[in-house]
Amino acid sequence: MTTKANFPAAGGSVVVPYGHVVGNEKWRGSEIAQRLQGKIKLIFEDGLGLVDFHLSNKICILYISEADLVAGDDFKRRLVRFRNANSLGGIVIVERTQISDQYFIAVQKLVVLELGMVLLPVANQAEASQLITQLVREQSKDHNSNPFLRKQCSQLLEPSVFRTVQQIPGVGKTKALLLLQQFGSIHRLCNASVEELEDDNLFHSLRQVRGKLNMPWNFYCN
Repeated sequence: MTTKANFPAAGGSVVVPYGHVVGNEKWRGSEIAQRLQGKIKLIFEDGLGLVDFHLSNKICILYISEADLVAGDDFKRRLVRFRNANSLGGIVIVERTQISDQYFIAVQKLVVLELGMVLLPVANQAEASQLITQLVREQSKDHNSNPFLRKQCSQLLEPSVFRTVQQIPGVGKTKALLLLQQFGSIHRLCNASVEELEDDNLFHSLRQVRGKLNMPWNFYCN
């Protein structure tokens, strides 16, 4: 297997079946892989370059562990190489723990402001596996319901769009991602009908907030 220092910045073309995740071979036997097994279909492949997990043909995950943060700047060079070599939408999942918390602000600045990628902090691999499972299930559900629909995944990965959706009271990072995957863009999200919102339990809390504030749904999108 290629050593870490010699990983190519970009792997070859990866085809990800709906409902599946393609994982880098280095994650075989890890806690995150074990927790994903049985919840979603995980396929391991070598030659993915710097990518840890492919959620789709266009969206992938780069995982930064607590050990990576403490070890030094190797993970920064990895992220920069990925962004310079790829047109893929990258989601960076980073372990934010008591030990690694001191590095988080610098990582946030690099990932979001300098590289223009989405950053999602998790406590550990167990929480990361839950997040990945949610994203894959929502994406699979959307495609299976209408195979001719193709959401605009680039909208999901725009940091400014991602932050805007999180301004809606009661919406955190996970729900913001799911909302954007469900509707594809802020425009569609703002113009969602009451019927569309009521069709999915995901939006139950949003309807409650809307009712309490007595404001139109697209108030937060103006």
